[in-house]
Amino acid sequence: MHSLLGVIPLGGFILVHVSINFQAYERGPDGFATYVHVINSLPLKPLLEIFGIYLPILFHGIYGLYMAYQSNLNAGQYAYGRNWAFTLQRITGIVTFIFVFWHFFNTRLQIYMGHITHEDLGSTMHQIAVNPVYFTLYVIGILSAVFHFSNGLWAFLISWGITVSPRSQKVSAYVSMGIFILVSLLFFLSLLAFTGDNFK
Repeated sequence: MHSLLGVIPLGGFILVHVSINFQAYERGPDGFATYVHVINSLPLKPLLEIFGIYLPILFHGIYGLYMAYQSNLNAGQYAYGRNWAFTLQRITGIVTFIFVFWHFFNTRLQIYMGHITHEDLGSTMHQIAVNPVYFTLYVIGILSAVFHFSNGLWAFLISWGITVSPRSQKVSAYVSMGIFILVSLLFFLSLLAFTGDNFK
């Protein structure tokens, strides 16, 4: 259940999130605002958020913290690639959990509290992105979240019996690395776009 929720729906949420944010880079403020409006016009949006995002994140995150606490990190003893990936999976899980709540506080929670509207999200992200410290923290958070997802996808395929042979696991490792590079780049370009004065 933990690995399943990490891929569906949370993996889907990451991919939808990056596709919306990338509109800031590709189409500017108007394109970004249009996609934000489309997402927030979905029927039953509160139920989708609660059962499709918030509860899965809480379960995956809290249980993941427990798993990280129970894990024996052995990357320093055994310098194999997968051991390092195992260690990074735990570390990035903790960083991602903190980052997601910080990002939620800066954006979604401010909307719920009535401090900003959906139309203000572009300018809110601009204020975050032009701050060098916040920009750096966002880059770290994004890289952690995307690595955690892409490496978790590799582990999910094994644990669910989809990639059984060493060859299929090697191929899926390359695919997962490709996903990490592509999605990270899209998020970075989106964050870079928010630094533009047109998002003030």
